[in-house]
Amino acid sequence: MADLSAAAPVAAATSATGRYGPLRPQRGRYEDLSVLGTLALAFQTLGVVYGDLGTSPLYVFSDVFSKVTIKSEVDVLGALSVVIYTISLLPLAKYIFIVLKANDNGEGGTFALYSLICRYAKVNRLPNQQRADENISSFRLKLPTPELERALNIKEMLEQRSSLKTLLLLLVLMGTSMVIGDGILTPAMSVMSAVSGLQGEITGFGTDAVVLVSIVILLALFSIQRFGTSKVGIMFAPALALWFFSLGSIGLYNMITYDITVLRAFNPAYIYFFFKRNSRKAWSALGGCVLCITGAEAMFADLGHFSVISIQIAFTFVVFPCLLLAYMGQAAFLMKYPDSAERVFYASVPDILFWPVFVIATLAAMIASQAMISATFSCVKQSMALGCFPRLKIVHTSKKFIGQIYIPVINWFLMIMCIVVVASFRSTTDIANAYGIAEVGVMLVTTTLVTLVMLLIWQKNLFLALCFPAIFGTVELIYLSAVLTKILEGGWLPLVFAFFFLCVMYTWNYGSVLKYQSEIRETISMDFMHDLGSTLGTIRVPGIGLLYNELVQGIPSIFGQLLLSLPAIHSTIVFVSIKYVPIPIVPQEERFLFRRVCPKDYHMFRCVARYGYKDMRKENHHAFEMLLVESLEKFLRREAQDLALENSVVDMELENESVSSSDSGNQGGFGELRIPLLSDTRNEEIGSFVSQQGVPILPSSLMSSDEDPSLEYELAALREAMDSGFTYLLAHGDVRAKKESWFIKKLVINYFYAFLRRNCRAGAANMSVPHMNIMQVGMTYMV
Repeated sequence: MADLSAAAPVAAATSATGRYGPLRPQRGRYEDLSVLGTLALAFQTLGVVYGDLGTSPLYVFSDVFSKVTIKSEVDVLGALSVVIYTISLLPLAKYIFIVLKANDNGEGGTFALYSLICRYAKVNRLPNQQRADENISSFRLKLPTPELERALNIKEMLEQRSSLKTLLLLLVLMGTSMVIGDGILTPAMSVMSAVSGLQGEITGFGTDAVVLVSIVILLALFSIQRFGTSKVGIMFAPALALWFFSLGSIGLYNMITYDITVLRAFNPAYIYFFFKRNSRKAWSALGGCVLCITGAEAMFADLGHFSVISIQIAFTFVVFPCLLLAYMGQAAFLMKYPDSAERVFYASVPDILFWPVFVIATLAAMIASQAMISATFSCVKQSMALGCFPRLKIVHTSKKFIGQIYIPVINWFLMIMCIVVVASFRSTTDIANAYGIAEVGVMLVTTTLVTLVMLLIWQKNLFLALCFPAIFGTVELIYLSAVLTKILEGGWLPLVFAFFFLCVMYTWNYGSVLKYQSEIRETISMDFMHDLGSTLGTIRVPGIGLLYNELVQGIPSIFGQLLLSLPAIHSTIVFVSIKYVPIPIVPQEERFLFRRVCPKDYHMFRCVARYGYKDMRKENHHAFEMLLVESLEKFLRREAQDLALENSVVDMELENESVSSSDSGNQGGFGELRIPLLSDTRNEEIGSFVSQQGVPILPSSLMSSDEDPSLEYELAALREAMDSGFTYLLAHGDVRAKKESWFIKKLVINYFYAFLRRNCRAGAANMSVPHMNIMQVGMTYMV
């Protein structure tokens, strides 16, 4: 695709010394920040990371005490104690001190954990891995310690059992589906909670008015998404900082004014008293308590935009204390006015501050919604990059911030679903029942994946590694059991969303894997190519044909169809493969991986363009074409250089043969120098070669055109082909299940997967190439 224009000239396949050798040190994007710079970055996290977590005081106690009636101070202190220790245990202990360390080169989230695991164990179901990918400088593999056989055994078990690969993928897709579900529920819950504050202030402002105003705000919120957040993003951090200051100061005021003894809630014994007094109702109230940690996953998911230390500072010194003060202030107010539990947040705000707080709360709710919508866009983009979501149009809304994207189809889908949720549920209490399941589901997925990272990658002591799921997983399972009791009261909604997106993503991945395996089976043999000869059995006309396919090795069957269908073929053929590797970003200088296909006189090459799941792909085919030719020229020169090096080493070995043979005790020689000869880097494709870094520079005499006239001829032929123009050769494939396949497989492939392929963004649409330069050939893949 023409968006490869961002790539660097030629791939550096060995910027590291080997698969498990020493790696070039990588410095983080924010590693060199000063103290003031780190504090400024921590301030910015308030507006992006903590919007959802910060707006939870709007509805937590309202939902809790809709299930438990306040009849004693034990009810208030017990609920407050549950909230205090939930925030302390999950966001603070789990995410701040443990999960943030399980980042993928500074990136966080469910797919970041999955890609991290994919690098250490070959669990990706799409068989397009190459050893050269492990040499990308940002791959960062570390040597597995032989003394810890457990990590190696886990790695071997994951790689050999396809059922475990599928289970791991389903777990990741389930977590991703829950995040997308959050993208629907967060705007609905946050906006409706903020607007509901008007019910007690404006006479006659009932539920219908709350629903109508909420829908209007949601329409406006989703309508401006196409403009991006870069222009208003500068307001997010100050607005949320003001919001947290309001929460903390009002909470402190309420504690001093109404009941300072709510500090007793730090005694966990009140949790026991709360459950003893309310039994099953207290269990049901946990579904409201869990809302105090909504948005905690954002601390990990949004890590790529900030740094670990900045997120830790902001939460520990601003968010955490302000939230505790807010909840304790509301509890102090309820100790004196227990009948105000239904709208405790706004009721506890001093009258003189109501309207300023309402405006700030509404703005904070919109910012929290914006952050979740943006996170959903990023999540879908990562899913697409790893082959788990149909291709959709992606619009980059900012030239400065590559992470700011807009996906029209997802945006309008979220908007419609948000409006449906608000209009049908009409109550924050009912939406909260759905909200809790989505939040706890994502947390459980993260706990499972981080445990696997501890065992496989960190190679921690087995007892310590299992303590993580034993403590945090148990707490999350307790909360899950509480929220699942609300399935009939709205909890079914996130499960429906999750199941829908899980089916879409798994169907797309399943069909894509089968299609890739079919292409591998139908590759054209090298014997057939040799029989055709350098003319390929047809006329070679000047020009460069860029044949796009997914294979990273072998000659695709579509090329045979082209030879049969076209009266002539281009003088230079480049098989272009767009491949995503399990790392966030591929350095531009290591983007392209070139190989020669067939002998020199065939003028056929393979170009694998490698992208990370966070890389932005530009769409500028003119720049791409120039860059591809420049990269190919550099590859040809390097290939000639390595050939000259090989010949010079062979000559030196022949000259010293008599010396080596005369000393029978000497087992050395140049063979032990481990010089990377050309023959050592050849792969299964005849004449193929992976360009390497670190090759010694030869004297200019070895590279002169007199020494290698074929290089000068090949470069001239390439320039002539470039002057004649480029043609993009694409396959318009139809995937069908074989007749002997099971009924389920036929249903999934022939109908569901076919429907997704027909309605996703076509490959040609991703390239800004004139239609006259595109040629498509129809093919049917039987899987």
